[in-house]
Amino acid sequence: MSTTTDLTTVRIAHSPDSDDAFMFYALTHGLLDVEGLEIDHVLQDIETLNQAAFEGTYEITAISFHAYAYLHDRYRIMPSGASFGDDYGPVIVARQGLAAGDLAGRRVAVPGKLTTAAMTLGLWARAHGVEMETGLVPFDRILDVVRDGEYDAGVVIHEGQLTYRDEGLELVDDLGVWWKKDTGLPLPLGCNALRRDLPEDLQGRLCRLLTQSIEYGLDHRAEALDYAIRYARGLEDDLERSDRFVGMYVNDWTRSYGEVGRRAVRTLLARGHQAGLIPRVEAEFLDAA
Repeated sequence: MSTTTDLTTVRIAHSPDSDDAFMFYALTHGLLDVEGLEIDHVLQDIETLNQAAFEGTYEITAISFHAYAYLHDRYRIMPSGASFGDDYGPVIVARQGLAAGDLAGRRVAVPGKLTTAAMTLGLWARAHGVEMETGLVPFDRILDVVRDGEYDAGVVIHEGQLTYRDEGLELVDDLGVWWKKDTGLPLPLGCNALRRDLPEDLQGRLCRLLTQSIEYGLDHRAEALDYAIRYARGLEDDLERSDRFVGMYVNDWTRSYGEVGRRAVRTLLARGHQAGLIPRVEAEFLDAA
C-alpha cells in the first residue's frame, strides 16, 4: 500500500444506490482531469462502510452522520456530497396502518446500528414516548422482513422510500417530515468523508474533484441518470421515479452545506448526545478548495 505521501491510487467507497452513482459518475468514468490519480471505485452498503471507516480503510468514504460521532478522529467532512432529507427522509413502514404509539413493544427493523436512520428513530421514539425492540437487518431486506411478518415495522432508506407501497406496506411516519416540523431544518443523513492522514494538498484536490463530479452530473443529468439507474433497486425500469429519487438526494444541499446545512448537522449531533445516543462531538467541515 502506498504511504500517504506518495499516494497515487485513491479508493472512493459509497453505497450501491442511484444517488451515489449519479454523484460519482464523472469521477469514476474518466470524465474529469484527476490530476495523475487513479480512482478505485468501491461499492458497499452504508453500514459496512461505517464499520470499515473505523479502520480507515478508504481514503474517501460515505459514512452516516451517526457514525461520524465515533469517526471524527479519523475522517473529516468534505464540503460537498452530503445527503439531506428536506421534509422527507427514511420512513417507518408496517403491514397495516399504525400510529406512533402502536409501535410500543413492537419489533422494528433498522438498516444498521450506526446509520442515521437508526439514530433518528431513537430520537423519534423518545419524542413520542415509545419503547420498542430494534433489530439489525440489511437495508435491502427490510421491506421483505416487514412484508413477511418477521418484524412489525421497519425503517426504510434508499429507493425503498418510494417503493414500499409496491410491497403492500403502509406509512407509519416519515422521519424527515417529523424532524423538519420539530427543528425547522433538513435532516442530515450521510456525508462523504476524507481520511485525516492524507496530505493537505491532496485533500484539497479530492474535495475539488468531488464537487466537480457532482456539478457534472447535475449539468448532464440525462447522461448521469442513464448510468445511475442501473443501481436503482426496484426502479430500474421506472425513469420517472428514479429521477425523483436522485433529485431527493443530489441537489443544492449536495453541492454545498451552506450555513443551514451545517447548523442541521450540528443540531443532529447535539440532539443525539443529549438523548444519550452518541458521545459529544463537534462537526469539522473541510472548506471548499
